[in-house]
Amino acid sequence: MPIPLHDAHHAPGGALKRLPLLKAAVLFIAAVCLCLCGLLYLQLEQSHRQDLDAAQVASANLTRAMAQQAEDTFMKADLVLTGLTEWLQVDGYGSAQKARLQKTFERRVLALEQLHGIFLFDKNGQWVVTSFEDLPRGPGVADREYFKFHQQNVSSVAHIGPAIRSRKNDEWIIPVSKRVNDKNGNFQGVLLAGIKMSYFDQFFKSFSIDDNGSMFLALTDGTLLARRPYVEAQIGTSLANGEIFQTLLPRAPSGSAMVSSVVDGVVRLYGYHQLSAYPLVVAAASSKEAILKGWEATAFQSIVIVALVILGVGLFGWVFIHQVRDGERIEADLRKAQEALELIATHDSLTGLANRRLFERALDIEFGRGARRSTSLSLIMLDIDFFKRYNDAYGHVAGDHCLAEVARALKSCCHRKADLAVRYGGEEFAVLLPETDIHGALAIAELIRRSVIDKNITHSGSPTGYVTVSLGCYAFVPTGRDSIEMFIQCADAALYRAKHSGRNRSAVLSLEGGVEALMRSDR
Repeated sequence: MPIPLHDAHHAPGGALKRLPLLKAAVLFIAAVCLCLCGLLYLQLEQSHRQDLDAAQVASANLTRAMAQQAEDTFMKADLVLTGLTEWLQVDGYGSAQKARLQKTFERRVLALEQLHGIFLFDKNGQWVVTSFEDLPRGPGVADREYFKFHQQNVSSVAHIGPAIRSRKNDEWIIPVSKRVNDKNGNFQGVLLAGIKMSYFDQFFKSFSIDDNGSMFLALTDGTLLARRPYVEAQIGTSLANGEIFQTLLPRAPSGSAMVSSVVDGVVRLYGYHQLSAYPLVVAAASSKEAILKGWEATAFQSIVIVALVILGVGLFGWVFIHQVRDGERIEADLRKAQEALELIATHDSLTGLANRRLFERALDIEFGRGARRSTSLSLIMLDIDFFKRYNDAYGHVAGDHCLAEVARALKSCCHRKADLAVRYGGEEFAVLLPETDIHGALAIAELIRRSVIDKNITHSGSPTGYVTVSLGCYAFVPTGRDSIEMFIQCADAALYRAKHSGRNRSAVLSLEGGVEALMRSDR
């Protein structure tokens, strides 16, 4: 567990002076390059956002114009149908009325350029009167969606259905229809106004959009009525699975978003608007490619310029770094010498374990950490049994060798980086175990005891015939107001009991404040 001997925040000159010049130069050059890149990113991001915002405003304005035009177009047809329906429900459409109705229908169609024609069908779907002079021949319109709708719904509201081909002249039309009742409210037929598909096609062409742009008119269920670019095969297809109908319209009746078209897969910025008076949705979009074309050209130029500047800064930095590298090597050598001195000051030269100075500093740190995290801190104090007899029998050189072997056994049992093995003094050692309760400490103590036994160091002065150790364990949760001396004394008290209970064993301090010795076999 590497515990610094000196606090870097209070060292003379501060951390900045100790920062290697080479690293400082690299950091400075990197900071300059990052700042340039950051400024470039902010500039490009701002211009990117401005281009998108401008495109959103244009799309919203275009969509509002489309929505107003569409609403006016259908409202005029609706008003015509409303007036004619009221007339039919009062006067009927007998033989005496047909000629007059045909002329009225014809005048209404001539008055509104969007109208393809006006058609009256009886309750069986057969033609009764049209705006054309001659009646079409055929099976009628009983199979049409709008006719079935009015058969099943008594509502007098105008119904807008999917685009169809007129059975009069095969022209694409958008049907706007109303139910016709008799005086008793019974179903008598359907009055239909067909709006030319070509009218919306010409209206869409009056707006300037890019080649990959798009405009469409659809029912609220996603059925496509009209679109630019015009592709006949797409008329009547469903857009219901697109993001506009799936996600955006349920949230708000109008808005804008960058989405991928379900028709052709092109990513566009769509402005959309749902009409309030009719079940219709209009949308206008510019392709993302066209919106960002100018931005991409500017971005490329800016990136090239910044790249050249960064290259120049990098070349200058390389020259500067090359010049200071020798000085950096000298500083590195001095730093290694300082680390070696610090290691000598904080570690025991014989065993390589931490000394009491490092131990005391580690205790300060772990007390604070344990109090902040409310985790248990454990301490094991251990002593070589009958060590004086060992020295007397084998000499101090052998005694030093014995201490080193016990230290190696101790190190081998401290598996975590945070565990700290210490030579406390003479033949006494300590092991500091952060985030370890008394059970964990006892397990480590037993592991150490057996590891020393497994060394098989001959000791004629020991009852067992080989070197053994006695260990005392103590654990508690720091509160921030604890005494380090009392902590060590508690572990030492457990060690005292282990030694006076026969040695070669581990003991722990009980919760009542006494000591409980735990006997262990020799093997």
